[in-house]
Amino acid sequence: MKISVLAFDLSDNATGRAHLLAQLLAACHDVALVGPLFGNAIWRPLENSRIEYRGVPGHRHPRFLGQIPGLLRLIDGDVIVASKPRPTSFGLGLIARARCHRPLVLDIDDWELGFFYRAGRWGRLGRFLNVTNPNGLPWTWTMERLVRRADAITVSSRFLAARFGGTVIPHVRDTQAWDPARFDPAARRRALGLEGSKVVMFLGTPRTYKGVDDLVDAVAAMSRDDVTLALVGVEPGRHATSAWAARPFVRLFPPIDFDDVPSYLMAADVVAVPQRATTETLGQVPAKLFDAMALARPIVSTSVSMIPEILAGCGLVVEPGDVKALANALARLLDDPEEARRLGLRARERCASEYSFETARARLLPLIQGLRK
Repeated sequence: MKISVLAFDLSDNATGRAHLLAQLLAACHDVALVGPLFGNAIWRPLENSRIEYRGVPGHRHPRFLGQIPGLLRLIDGDVIVASKPRPTSFGLGLIARARCHRPLVLDIDDWELGFFYRAGRWGRLGRFLNVTNPNGLPWTWTMERLVRRADAITVSSRFLAARFGGTVIPHVRDTQAWDPARFDPAARRRALGLEGSKVVMFLGTPRTYKGVDDLVDAVAAMSRDDVTLALVGVEPGRHATSAWAARPFVRLFPPIDFDDVPSYLMAADVVAVPQRATTETLGQVPAKLFDAMALARPIVSTSVSMIPEILAGCGLVVEPGDVKALANALARLLDDPEEARRLGLRARERCASEYSFETARARLLPLIQGLRK
């Protein structure tokens, strides 16, 4: 069976969830990622992915309207899976379903309107008037009102399940392929030029709501010469980048291929996922949490969304935005390698039992198959 997985922007980091769904489905089906590219190229971590992708350059309205027929021709799956209730994924899926009578699954892994609501009343008004953005606030608001028109819904968190219904398919990782026994942490630190330091690592796209500024301040507050903060996934030229680079304890690394993630995370003594509590993070569970869990890395994170539930007994959780508590938690694990090792092993055990490809496929594949009966 052919499956078309629709991403709202193949050049954006949001394609990570669409790619994960494609990986899960590719075990049994012929899968392709489809969508516009509003940037210059496919999202950097997926450049060498084994999943086929089909895209066209994306443009603003009204020019984008003329691109819709071409995108619809690329959606040739027997089942359509739209990642996120956005016009250029779910909206295209609704049109394709109406034209070809193929079942449509909507996957929701973020509360998309939360990304627009963070700016307050006047900022929200300005975004609502920005009608030339194909995925702007008015069009995304409309998509959320059409969620029930999907033939099935999957979500990544309990917050999203309470809001939209559907089957919970959390972010998961291939725990068999990502076996920490295959990597030597000391060798990885040497390869990255991090030898001789205790390494705190953040890996991902450093959006404001992900708390990177809090993390930089926390490591600074520790006032330790033996600690390096490695920020992996930082695009050059961002305003914040120069401020981070000016800190003597910070090392910046550019975005990497998804398949290279284990080679970086295994160099970390502690992995930090310092989410802030904002409208963007209410329903979000960071995918990088599961990267670290699969690789048995000790984790320090914050009490946002489902993170306390996921890390209960296998990671340290502090209040979001509490720089002092974050610094203390990082220092605790850096100074107690045995506790760090125990937490990392428990995290991997939980990932294998609850957040693995096998557990996700056990829910997702029957759902897809049932739509074709």
